[in-house]
Amino acid sequence: MKLAAVGSNCIDFYNNIEGGKAYPGGGPVNMAVYVCRLGGESAYIGPVGDDSYGKIMLDAVKAKGVDVSHMHVLPGKTAVSQVELVDGERVFGDYDEGVLEQYVLSEEDMDFAAQCDVVVCDLWGKAEGQFADLKARGVKTAFDCATRPEDEASQVAMPNTDYLFFSSHDGDTPALRAQMAGYAAKGPKLVVAMLGEQGSVCYDGRDYHKYGIVPCDSLVDSMGAGDSFIAGFLFGIVEGLSIEEAMHKGAANATETLKYFGGW
Repeated sequence: MKLAAVGSNCIDFYNNIEGGKAYPGGGPVNMAVYVCRLGGESAYIGPVGDDSYGKIMLDAVKAKGVDVSHMHVLPGKTAVSQVELVDGERVFGDYDEGVLEQYVLSEEDMDFAAQCDVVVCDLWGKAEGQFADLKARGVKTAFDCATRPEDEASQVAMPNTDYLFFSSHDGDTPALRAQMAGYAAKGPKLVVAMLGEQGSVCYDGRDYHKYGIVPCDSLVDSMGAGDSFIAGFLFGIVEGLSIEEAMHKGAANATETLKYFGGW
């Protein structure tokens, strides 16, 4: 399996750890790293600045085995989120998009992505308007709406998305299932709701498939758990697993990430 992860990357800068510490991440970047961890191949396509954070990001992603041949170093600042740890919980502050602000995939980027099994982007990746062009190249597409599937970016991506993901804190309710069916009617083949400790639900246009969690014996940090689930699920689907088996692979991959601090 080869994943092309496009769009957002971000340095999470923790103000109150060791006098200030930078962790590389961002949804698509995380997913690319997690696919490599599962034994697959991945590439990250997107921009970093020509600052010190850009070098941290590029070096860290490359060290994890991700193809960085289409990771572009542009004049300017790498995206940064300010984070504080307060009583063990993350409190997010200012976010500076940096060079991501004007980001678009080039034709060459899209041709490269189309050689992969699936292309994934997230709500902040700026590539939703190019999903139609990606689909026209014959590649499968996946989109992570985070907790905001009603946002314009999510709605733009939806008709050209094969595998749609979003997160919900409301649990598996009739309202959630109706919401999923509504999204499926717009185009996605599979709609997956990630429900945290309550597991996940997948709608395939006809049936709802439910899966719980893989218990974690040493919970350290939840950063990246959702991205891990998406990476594992996509890996399973591409490799021909059933929906339930793919959901299990996603859940097991998420549990692995819970065991250490930081996304990876």
